[in-house]
Amino acid sequence: MEWLKGLLVEQSVIQAVVVISLITAIGLSLGRIRIGGVSLGVTFVFFVGILAGHWGVVIDSTMLNYAESFGLIVFVYALGLQVGPGFFGSFRKGGITLNVLAFGVVIIGTVMAVVLHVVTGVSLPDMVGILSGAVTNTPALGAAQQTLKQLQIEATDPALGCAVTYPLGVVGVIMALVVLRKIFPLQETESKGKERKSHATFIVGFQVTNPGIFGKTVRDTALLAYHKFVISRLWRDGKVTIPTSETVLQEYDRLLVITSEADVETLTMLFGEQEHVDWNKDDIDWNAIDSQLISQRIVVTRPEINGKRLGALRLRNHYGINITRIYRAGVELLAVPDLVLQLGDKLTVVGEANAIANVEKVLGNKLLSLKEPNLVAVFIGIVLGLLLGSIPFRIPGVEYPVKLGIAGGPIIVGILMGAFGTRMRMITYTTRSANLMLRGLGLSMYLACLGLDAGVHFFETVFRSEGLLWLGLGFSITVIPVMIVALWALKVMKLDFGAVSGMLCGGMANPMALNYANVISPGDNPSVAYATVYPLAMFLRVILAQLVLMIFL
Repeated sequence: MEWLKGLLVEQSVIQAVVVISLITAIGLSLGRIRIGGVSLGVTFVFFVGILAGHWGVVIDSTMLNYAESFGLIVFVYALGLQVGPGFFGSFRKGGITLNVLAFGVVIIGTVMAVVLHVVTGVSLPDMVGILSGAVTNTPALGAAQQTLKQLQIEATDPALGCAVTYPLGVVGVIMALVVLRKIFPLQETESKGKERKSHATFIVGFQVTNPGIFGKTVRDTALLAYHKFVISRLWRDGKVTIPTSETVLQEYDRLLVITSEADVETLTMLFGEQEHVDWNKDDIDWNAIDSQLISQRIVVTRPEINGKRLGALRLRNHYGINITRIYRAGVELLAVPDLVLQLGDKLTVVGEANAIANVEKVLGNKLLSLKEPNLVAVFIGIVLGLLLGSIPFRIPGVEYPVKLGIAGGPIIVGILMGAFGTRMRMITYTTRSANLMLRGLGLSMYLACLGLDAGVHFFETVFRSEGLLWLGLGFSITVIPVMIVALWALKVMKLDFGAVSGMLCGGMANPMALNYANVISPGDNPSVAYATVYPLAMFLRVILAQLVLMIFL
């Protein structure tokens, strides 16, 4: 048994890998346990690491720093890569309101942390750790630690504050939602229709009865409308065809149009008459609608197509087909000509069988080629992120130059890669499972090492008056910003409760609370709102954690 004792106790590379792996495995297993419908998930790795550190488990400090830093880098970069495609789109009309509210949650909590630091005398590094735990944001903690190391200040104290306040940070948001649901029991969705209608694609039938467009081409008719739409099929004299931009519309033509639900009323005035047929049911057999045309979903897998605009391919003109919808990362997009295609996009193509077979050759549709992630882009992105994070820039009034660090740099590059990589013909596509693997691996390594580092002094900190003070401060930073912004959004702005609850969970980076929000608010509004505000809130937390230390320390 001496060999086993040496493997677990004697500091070496193998011992470090074994210890980190065991902590991660135990933490992930315990994280699946649900209490009251809530589980801590990967965060339990953090607390298992704390116990291990408290019991005297030690690994080589160099290995600890490396694994902790590398895990954080991989996690934040993969996170940026995932949210990048929807990051800038979240600032559209509906998303602006939610992002402004989430910005309020972030700012109020940050200002509270600074004020409480002055009032209570808790050191600023400790307070930033308390803030990170109260808002359940470990990347912000990582950014703060890197800033403290840059300032040559002990960087373990924030981890203690985070560990103490993290559990109540999770529970606090859920408790706030419980109270809000009691206060606003009936407020569901005055704006539900508009919010849902604005982005989701909608299929509707029209009959051309407006004399103003008789004899006009589809292109000329589209210029009369301020809203985007795609005409999938045209019925005339009992025959169905796929219209082109040069097709001339005639009286009593029947059109199958893909648009957004919010634009149906406007397009009804344009075309003349809406047909009362529900084309959005899940059980519609599109291939049975007519005998000549079939509908097939084709996946973009050819690297040459990545980054090209849909209109530039001229598929309709060359092959006589129509692309009606595009699915990307679970979101259904309207197939407009200026849409930039990405690897992994799923295109719904309507046309004759031979034509669709030719389009399939153009787009690829070879799913096996997508299962192997492009690791070259991942490592190049990490290098670029670290380079960006190392660039010092000065802010007036701040003594030291500010750096984005190993948390801020990679997440920004990840967002930019995910959003604009295709325009530079870079293949940044990773399957959802591959991205989850990268994020899970990186976050697990980071939390295991963070817990080991903080566990040495954790319990002696918790079970003293200072620890109780930290708990109270953290709970107030969790609950007060959430309640202030929620009351404003629900009472004054009269927003949908589901969207507000999702926004609060996203602003607090709290997926555990999101699970509860989905239970108490039917529909997908909480999840949509969470995804809308999460990228900006995460980015702000990471940057503000550093700025607070730089400016006030």
